[in-house]
Amino acid sequence: MQVNILEAKNRLSELVRAVQAGEEVVIANRGKPVARLVPAQEPPSPPARVGSAAAILERLKRNPLPPSSRRTAEEIDVGIEEERNAWD
Repeated sequence: MQVNILEAKNRLSELVRAVQAGEEVVIANRGKPVARLVPAQEPPSPPARVGSAAAILERLKRNPLPPSSRRTAEEIDVGIEEERNAWD
């Protein structure tokens, strides 16, 4: 929706409600767009369930493992085998 500055001034509350409902409002000066009203932020996504794969991946993104702790599956398997052999 596009409105002129005077109209926007007179209908600000209504325009804010329209933006909250997901509509974009363009404010124009003599027919030329000069500003847009859009939601301040996206609605937050629901938090991932504790212990879910999504929650674990999200935590790893925020707190990555240090390089010294990153090992491939093959490296882990070799380490396990070495520990098993040490008990023989």
